[in-house]
Amino acid sequence: MSTFLFHNTVFGPIFSRRLGISLGINLLPSNVKYCNFSCIYCECGWSQKIKNIQLPKRNFVYSELKKRLCELKEKNKPLHSITFAGNGEPTIHPEFAKIIDDVIELRNEYYPQALVSVLSNATMLKKKEVCEALKKTDKPIMKLDAGDTATFHKINQPLSKIPVEKIVDNLKCFEGNFIMQSLFVRGYYKNEYIDNSNPEAIEKWLEKVKILQPQEVMIYTIARDTPVETLEKVPQERLQEIGKLVEQLGIKTLVV
Repeated sequence: MSTFLFHNTVFGPIFSRRLGISLGINLLPSNVKYCNFSCIYCECGWSQKIKNIQLPKRNFVYSELKKRLCELKEKNKPLHSITFAGNGEPTIHPEFAKIIDDVIELRNEYYPQALVSVLSNATMLKKKEVCEALKKTDKPIMKLDAGDTATFHKINQPLSKIPVEKIVDNLKCFEGNFIMQSLFVRGYYKNEYIDNSNPEAIEKWLEKVKILQPQEVMIYTIARDTPVETLEKVPQERLQEIGKLVEQLGIKTLVV
C-alpha cells in the first residue's frame, strides 16, 4: 500500500528501466498526486480532487532545471534523458507547451546528446498546442493499457469516464511517431479480478496497436508498491509472449 511522491520540481537523476539515467521534471504539486487518471497501480497513490491547485510556474521550472543541469555538467555527470513525469499527468499544466520549449533550449545548451521524454496518458492531445509540443520532443511516451473501455476504466479510472476510443483518436495526431507504453497487471480490486494480460484483453489491445502503428511499444508490469495491495506482477514469460505478438505486426518492442 505504501506509495511515494516526488517532492521537487526537478528531481534525480534516477536510473529508469526504459530511459537510462533520467533527470525528472514534476509539473504537479510536490505534496499530492494530481492527475485526471487514478490508476490502480500508480506508485504515487490515488489522485486527489483539489480546488485552487498551485502548480509550479514556468519561470521556476526554468530556473530549477538550469541550476540542476549546471551542477551535473560541472561534475561531468552523464545524462540520457530529461523526463516529464512526477506526481500526475504533466500535460494538464497550463504552461506545458511553453515549458517544453524552455526544456529543449536548456537541453541543447547543456546536454545536447540527452533526449527530452514525456510520460503521458494522452488525454490532453485534444488540445492542439499540447500535441504540437509533444511532437517536438524526442520521446513522447503515451500510455495505453487496454483496448476496450471496460478494462480501461477498471485499470486507469479516468475521472471523466471517457471511452478508450477517444484516447486512440487523440493518439492519431502523432501519425505513428510516438512510443506506446503499456503496463500489464493482475489481481483483485473491489472484489473483481482484473487481468489486462489475458488473451481476450490482449486481442482487443492489439487491435488498437494495429490502428495506431507506433514507432515502439514498451511492455512492462508493476515494479513498486501500488495503492491496491492485491495486485500482482504479470510474469516475465507472459510479457515476452505479448511482445512477440507486437513484433509480428512489424513494430519494435521493448519488454522491461
